[in-house]
Amino acid sequence: MSSTLTRPAPTGAVREAVVPRRRTRVFTLPEARWAATALALFLIALPLYLTGAPAWSWGPLFAAVYVTGGWEPGWAGLRALKEKTLDVDLLMVVAALGAAAIGQVLDGALLIVIFATSGALEAIATARTADSVRGLLDLAPPTATRLMDDGDEETVPSGQLHVGDTILVRPGERIGADGRVLDGASEVDQATITGEPLPVAKEPGDEVFAGTLNGTGALRVKVERDPSDSVIARIVALVEEASETKAPTQLFIEKVEQRYSLGMVAATVALFVLPLLFGADLRSTLLRAMTFMIVASPCAVVLATMPPLLSAIATAGRHGVLVKSAVVMERLGQVDAVALDKTGTLTEGTPRVTDIRPLAGSGLSEQELLRLAAAAEHPSEHPLARAVVDAARTRGLDIPPADDFVSAPGTGVAATVAGRTIAVGSPARLLDGSPAVLVDGSTHPAATVAAGLEEEGRTAVLITADGTPVGVMGIADRLREEAAATTAALGRLSGTAPVLVTGDNPRAAARLAAEVGITDVRAGLLPHDKVAAVQELEQAGRKVLVVGDGVNDAPALAAAHTGIAMGRAGSDLALETADAVVVRDELATIPTVIALSRRARRLVVQNLVIAAVFITGLVLWDLAGTLPLPLGVAGHEGSTVIVGLNGLRLLADGAWRRVRGGIDQ
Repeated sequence: MSSTLTRPAPTGAVREAVVPRRRTRVFTLPEARWAATALALFLIALPLYLTGAPAWSWGPLFAAVYVTGGWEPGWAGLRALKEKTLDVDLLMVVAALGAAAIGQVLDGALLIVIFATSGALEAIATARTADSVRGLLDLAPPTATRLMDDGDEETVPSGQLHVGDTILVRPGERIGADGRVLDGASEVDQATITGEPLPVAKEPGDEVFAGTLNGTGALRVKVERDPSDSVIARIVALVEEASETKAPTQLFIEKVEQRYSLGMVAATVALFVLPLLFGADLRSTLLRAMTFMIVASPCAVVLATMPPLLSAIATAGRHGVLVKSAVVMERLGQVDAVALDKTGTLTEGTPRVTDIRPLAGSGLSEQELLRLAAAAEHPSEHPLARAVVDAARTRGLDIPPADDFVSAPGTGVAATVAGRTIAVGSPARLLDGSPAVLVDGSTHPAATVAAGLEEEGRTAVLITADGTPVGVMGIADRLREEAAATTAALGRLSGTAPVLVTGDNPRAAARLAAEVGITDVRAGLLPHDKVAAVQELEQAGRKVLVVGDGVNDAPALAAAHTGIAMGRAGSDLALETADAVVVRDELATIPTVIALSRRARRLVVQNLVIAAVFITGLVLWDLAGTLPLPLGVAGHEGSTVIVGLNGLRLLADGAWRRVRGGIDQ
C-alpha cells in the first residue's frame, strides 16, 4: 500500500470533519433588518412620548417607525391588490394609518412594530427550514483528493469529480463522492445518510456515499456517480422541489382567505358606518372597527398547513426518504391499503449464493466447491456468475486462474482450472447425456439435490469436474432483513394486510409471501395487470400505496394514490414516476414516513384549532366589550407566531425517532 494511503490526517482533522450547520444570519433577511430598525426607533420615541416631550422630538421618530416597519408589507399588499387580491398585510398597514389619523400615534406605531416583528420571525422560521434542506449540501466536503494515473495527488473541488475518478479518503475526512471502495478498510459513519447509529465497516467492493465521515482507516474510492447525481444532491433537489409546492389544504385555505378577507372588510365597514349613523363617537367607533379588522385577520389560519408538512419533508429527507411535495406528504397519511412488489422491494434484487452442496464421493468441501465454481465463472458477466464470484470473495477464498473459458447461452460456462475441466450451469443441460435415473432405479443425486433446492425457491446450479457432477449450489434473491417487520407495521398502519403484486411465478411468490406474513398474493402479473390490481383496490374505496422499483412497476406507481420507489437499484422511470423515493432501500422507513405524515396532519389540525380559538375569542371580546388595540394586535400576532412555531416541531432531531417508536408500540 502506498504511503498516500497511510499518511495520517492533520491533527484535529477528525474533529473538524464535523461540518457545521449552515444557518442564515438573522440580519441578512430584509424583514429582520426593517423590523429591528422599526423596533429601535420605537424604543427611542416611546420614553419621549410618555414623558411629555415636545411633539417635534418623538413625531419624526414615530413617522420613521411607520415607514421602516410598514413600507414592505404595504408595498406587498398594493401589489396583491393590483392582482385583485386583498392581502392581510395591507389591512394591517391601513389599520395603523387609521390609528395615527385619529391621534393614536403610539397605538399605530405599536401595531407596525408588532406586525413587522411577526413578519421577521416568520421569515426567520422559513429561512431555518430552508437551511435544514440546504445544509445537506454541507455534508459533502468542498474538496477531494484525486489520484492521478501516475500516482500523484491533486486537490480538486468535489463538484469537479467525474465518474471513473479515483479519490483518496484519509482518516477523519468526509467522502467527496458516491462510489465504491477499491482499496483499504475503514469504518464509515453513515448516520447523515442512513440514520444508522453505528459506523459501518467498509472494504473493497463496498459502496460509500458523499458526505459520510470516514473513520480510522484510509480508502481509495472509485467515483460511480456524478456529484450532481449523488444521494445528497438528490435529497436537496427533491426537498427543495417539495418546498415550492402547496398541499391541497393550503390551497383551499388561500381560497377561503380571499372570501374571508372580503367579508371581514365588509364587516369592518359595517362596524364603522352603522354606529355613526346612530350617533356614535367617531374616535371610539373607528378604534373598534380597526381592532375588529386586525383580530379577525386569518394570518394564523393560513400558516396552519405548510410549516408542519415542510418540516416533515425535511425530517424524512434527513433519514433517506425523499418526499417530492407537500401534497405527497399529506397524501401519505391517508393511505389505507398497501401493494408491495417482490423483487428489489421485499428482496434485495441481487442474486446471492444461499446453498453449497458438494455431492457424496466428490471429495470436495463447500469451500473447495465454491472456489472451483468461482474460478470458472470469473470471466463471465452473467448475474448468477457474479453471485458465485461474490460469494467466494466474501468468504476470502483465493480464486485460481482459469483458461480456455467458453460460455454457452442457456447452458452455462466451462473453463480449465488447475488442469480440470470445470463446468457450471443448468442441471438439466449439464446432466443431459447422463442418466437421470441410475441403474438401481434411484434418481441421480445431483438431480435430487437440484430438485430440492428449486422446490425451496432457489435457482439450482450444477458443477461438474471433467464431466462428473461434483456439487450443486442454490442461488436466490435474498429477502431483506426488515421485510417481515415492515410488512407487519404497514398492516397495522393501514388496517389491512399488504398485497403482494409481482411478475414472478406463483410458487416463488407464495413462498416469499409466507415468510413475510402476506396472504393476498397476485403473481405472474404484467405491468397492466398490476395497474388493474391497484384499480381494483381503489374501486373498493381504498387509498393505495404502491412500493416498487422496476420499469414494470412504473404504471402501478402512477396509478396509485401514492407511489414509493426503492432508490438504490430503482429504474429511472420508477424514480421519476414515484411520489417518494427510499434512497437507501431501507424498508423500515416506509411505515415511519407514513406515521410522520399523520403526525404532521395532526399538527395542522392543532394549528387550525389554535387559530380559530384566538380569532373567535378576540372577535367576541371586541364586539361584546372594549378590546384595546395593542392587546388585539398582540393576540393576533401571538397566535400567528404560536402556529408557526408549532408547525416547526417536526424539524427536531428526535421527531423521526419518536414517530418510529410509536409504530413499534
